[in-house]
Amino acid sequence: MKKWKLIFLAALIIFAALQLFNPARTNPPVKNDIITATKPPKSISASLRAACYDCHSHETFWPFYARIAPVSWLIASDVNEGREHLNFSDWPTEADRAAIKMDRINEVLDYREMPPIKYTLIHADARLTEAQRKEIMDWTAVIAQKFRSGTPSQ
Repeated sequence: MKKWKLIFLAALIIFAALQLFNPARTNPPVKNDIITATKPPKSISASLRAACYDCHSHETFWPFYARIAPVSWLIASDVNEGREHLNFSDWPTEADRAAIKMDRINEVLDYREMPPIKYTLIHADARLTEAQRKEIMDWTAVIAQKFRSGTPSQ
């Protein structure tokens, strides 16, 4: 029994020490937001905010468990990687780059890569219905074409 107490105490000390090494949880200023830049319908804006913005914008909501190592490392890593691949708060102003980003959004939604299952398991509001997924995909296809033709505003 004494052996288990020592193991538990050691695990508790290690867990406490891990809390000293939490990553930064940042929300830099928004440069050029996709919603402001493209003015999507309210339903699409709502879907994007619910399913995408936590990892793909500078408007991340950091829940309490994002402050507890080692979970904090995973969340910060996912957010940083998401922002690196696609950042709705730093939307490109060049039409050709914006069109490519729209095509990529369409592609990952079509292949069901986003939002990831590990995220939707604990964020029910991020689960896109087939109708929401189709609505976003149809919209991104239209907006990508408008960017290519030089008329991105609706």
